[in-house]
Amino acid sequence: MIMNSKTSRAVWRGLALAGIVAGAMSAGSMSAFAGSCPADKVVPAGQGQKPGATMPKDVTDTVIGSIDLSKEPAAINDRTFRLRKLVIQAGGIVPWHSHEDRPAIIYIVSGEVTEYASTCAVPIVHKSGDVAVESHDTSHWWKNTGKTQAVLLSSDLLHDPMDANMM
Repeated sequence: MIMNSKTSRAVWRGLALAGIVAGAMSAGSMSAFAGSCPADKVVPAGQGQKPGATMPKDVTDTVIGSIDLSKEPAAINDRTFRLRKLVIQAGGIVPWHSHEDRPAIIYIVSGEVTEYASTCAVPIVHKSGDVAVESHDTSHWWKNTGKTQAVLLSSDLLHDPMDANMM
């Protein structure tokens, strides 16, 4: 195959662009794992961080959308799929609560928060762009240890709408 300098430059530009795209994609996929408990610090439920505050402090929790799943084709009775926006001021606290009956996925939109989870031997720092997955064995509390407010989006499957610990 014979290449002239114009073709060669186009090939190299294409390869460089492919490399940039691949690098950006791998960096983006890694951010979903950032802010997780380090593998060597994962412990059985209840053997990690201990219960903390029991009352919220400087946090707003707003439901921005919900779906009654009993009325959907999935027909999951007694469950509401909801999306909430939590705004935690600097020093603010989301109190200790369990996800035993309410799985959730939280996306950190902005700011920085520290999670104290019953399944991790050390506190977990979550930064903008991180995702926290909360399953049945998760009990935890959060504190905004940063200097600015933190904004989180939380999607969960709520079972009991009267649950006092629905943060």
